[in-house]
Amino acid sequence: MGKIVADARAALEGVAFDGMTVMSGGFGLCGIPENLIAALRDSGVKGLTVISNNAGVDGFGLGQLLETRQIAKMISSYVGENKEFERQYLAGELQLEFNPQGTLAERIRAGGAGIPAFFTATGVGTLVAEGKEVREFDGRDYVMETGLVADLAIVKAWKADERGNLVFRKTARNFNPMMATAGKVTLVEVEEIVSTGSLDPDQIHTPGIYVDRLFKGSFEKRIEQRTVRQKEVA
Repeated sequence: MGKIVADARAALEGVAFDGMTVMSGGFGLCGIPENLIAALRDSGVKGLTVISNNAGVDGFGLGQLLETRQIAKMISSYVGENKEFERQYLAGELQLEFNPQGTLAERIRAGGAGIPAFFTATGVGTLVAEGKEVREFDGRDYVMETGLVADLAIVKAWKADERGNLVFRKTARNFNPMMATAGKVTLVEVEEIVSTGSLDPDQIHTPGIYVDRLFKGSFEKRIEQRTVRQKEVA
């Protein structure tokens, strides 16, 4: 059965529903599934729980779903670039489950690997550990964290073949590969689709067995924080 579809709208057909849990890849605005986020916005699904390192920025990325009030809860690590996120959270309109960044990454990896829980020293003695089991190993306390899975994982890769084998590029190879393994359904947008067999097997980061639907997208690739050196005055 072919995995390639025409666009993001076709990829979402029949898999998006109210109240679903969505994993969204990317780090800042790098490697985010721009097309699929926009398609989710246009689909009108609501009450979403979104698992993502960050919440985009105002007007772009996941910030679009915040503006349309389609997200009910975020499970995140860094949310400091979105004023609408801040406003909704402080007003009690948005639930937030905060995670240390490494813990969030491992929770997703564990979910994809079928590991229900693990222990980490990160967060012991802080608000992060409240209500969670703490156990001692070799004289040190560790807090139990649960693995994460999602109804839908939306992923952005650099290149794919027709079987859905994926290659990621540089910073975009962050949360995307592990999220691809942790979604009950995984949708992928890429910059280039090549014929089966043309990718070096040693360079494939995510095997196609994890990918359900795939399409070639178009990308704006915004820069979250543009920082340049001040021009020197002679």
